[in-house]
Amino acid sequence: MIVGTAGHIDHGKTTLVRALTGVDTDRLPEEKRRGISIELGYAYLAAPNGRRIGFVDVPGHERLVHTMVAGASGIDLALLLVAADDGVMPQTREHLAVLSLLGVARGAVVLTKIDRADAQRLAALGAEVAALTAGSTLEGWPLLEVSALTGQGVDALRAWIFDAAAQAPARSDAALGFRLALDRAFTLAGIGTVVTGRVHAGGVQIDDALLLVPLAKSARVRSVRAQDEAVARAGVGQRCALGLAGLAKDDVERGQWLVAPQVASTTQRLDARLTLWHGEARALRSGASVHLHLGAADTVASVTLLDAGLDTPKALEPGASARVQLRLAAPIAAWHGDRFLLRDASATRTLAGGVVLDPQPPTRRRAAPLRRARLDAWEQPNAEARLGALLAASPEGLDIAAWARAEGRVAAPPALAGAGLRAGDWALAEAHREATAAALLAGLADFHARQPQETGPDLARARRLFAPGLAEPLWRGLVADLVARGQVLQRGAWLQLPEHAVQLSADEARIAGRLLPRLEQGGFDPPWVRELAAEAGESEALLRAVFARLARQGELHAVVKDLYYPEPTLARLAALVREVAAQQGGAVTAAAFRDATGLGRKRAIQILEYFDRVGLLRRVRDAHRLREEAGLFAGVAAPAPADPPGCGRSAASGQP
Repeated sequence: MIVGTAGHIDHGKTTLVRALTGVDTDRLPEEKRRGISIELGYAYLAAPNGRRIGFVDVPGHERLVHTMVAGASGIDLALLLVAADDGVMPQTREHLAVLSLLGVARGAVVLTKIDRADAQRLAALGAEVAALTAGSTLEGWPLLEVSALTGQGVDALRAWIFDAAAQAPARSDAALGFRLALDRAFTLAGIGTVVTGRVHAGGVQIDDALLLVPLAKSARVRSVRAQDEAVARAGVGQRCALGLAGLAKDDVERGQWLVAPQVASTTQRLDARLTLWHGEARALRSGASVHLHLGAADTVASVTLLDAGLDTPKALEPGASARVQLRLAAPIAAWHGDRFLLRDASATRTLAGGVVLDPQPPTRRRAAPLRRARLDAWEQPNAEARLGALLAASPEGLDIAAWARAEGRVAAPPALAGAGLRAGDWALAEAHREATAAALLAGLADFHARQPQETGPDLARARRLFAPGLAEPLWRGLVADLVARGQVLQRGAWLQLPEHAVQLSADEARIAGRLLPRLEQGGFDPPWVRELAAEAGESEALLRAVFARLARQGELHAVVKDLYYPEPTLARLAALVREVAAQQGGAVTAAAFRDATGLGRKRAIQILEYFDRVGLLRRVRDAHRLREEAGLFAGVAAPAPADPPGCGRSAASGQP
């Protein structure tokens, strides 16, 4: 458990921590000289049950509230200190607002320096504190009295902290990835770079690979300390120090995160639920410039009220709550459920606090009902409910991997109730699958009516026409599903309804009957249109027209201009592609495919690029990766090694 102090400068925060733990948290020479805290200080206390309690001592000066906020983010228990002689002061009020707006729900108000006040003064101060905390998360907190100078009440406060730690709810979710909010970095001889912070989720151990975000730099854990003890593993709710390999001290800044690579995410835009502090004098208008504090990060942001419209105000009144979008001047790391704080543009006053809903909102503007439905989904009470609601609110499909990353989850998501289609990391609700399928069928019918001599649109054009927003894996999965159900025919890359057929003229049928066998005999290296025209004594223009018609019917495939492959031959080549991909971890290089086919390098590249275009492969730098969901040219075994790839012609790389 982590205990954080709060309160006005010189109200005894550092002195009280020293009285409780025996540790002086003022470590800097300037702090010793001036007698005030400038940086965050840390101490630890062993509880009777053997566990160690961490303390974060924050500065109380008005110019150091940003440092106080960094320390207060993520604490489990707060001690708001009020000196009996001074009473409630400006930073008492602001620190109270910080704790409440960050959602800190457990703690106590501690009256310090009680040796300087009589009983009447203490009673009046207690009443003032009760009025001050009314309407905040601190309302109803116990009021404890101590004097660090005389020791009065210190043992009772320590016992209260032990009891609160024993009653702290367990927080463990194996599905969550490790996240550490960094607040300090230094170098130790023999260890190297050391970073410290609070573990917000997951766990970490020696040799774990982590990522520093938002810089996306890799590191390996060399040593782990939790609550100031060497441990094998550190977990959520602990202050942690990690010795790292692969990172220099200068790489690290307060506000960054060390995270499991699976949940690494940065953003400059996030949707959130925001509450304006009830003590504010003015409303917060949409478009206001603010300072955002999240974890230990601090960046400038602008606020847009998402629910503002004709029937809702364009400003957030004091004490009110609304959904907003924050646009950030610099990238930060954020996840669903993270608490944050807003201060005014000059960073002199705490304004509001909230919780992150969607750390990666869509950049494309959505219709208001869809936008509201998506926000409603992110406000559901648990991960399963959020996932189901987001699926229902995503007519173009939901990226499950992106959802898990936004939630900070590394475990596989639960089974998706209501999913009508799954393709890789994407899912589509059954209702949206039916609507998209109906749009495709209706679109094909209209296409056939307007262009009866055309086979139908190719896959890419059909997607642009009938499902422009649908994620590509879902589009291919939907087409495959409709083909399997017999509702759509796919001929090569072209789609058509089963009842639609393009008829060849008698002359075209004659030419096709003569030349299709010749193309099939060509194997992996069929003759070009110019060669066939010369052999058959036909014009090249006529052959091109016939072959183009046959290509639209799916019987031929134009790998490059004037070079056509019959469907069975291309299916055999696709089988070889799958075989090579299986041998090379899903990747197909031009050299490996050339060797498998016996073709020249240029022809091998042309075929691979055709497979890229039709969706069997996708280009990734110098390789072509097999699309696992693609069912194109399936059901054909790769030819045996003894089967010659060509038919006696040299595998020329260009047209003769």
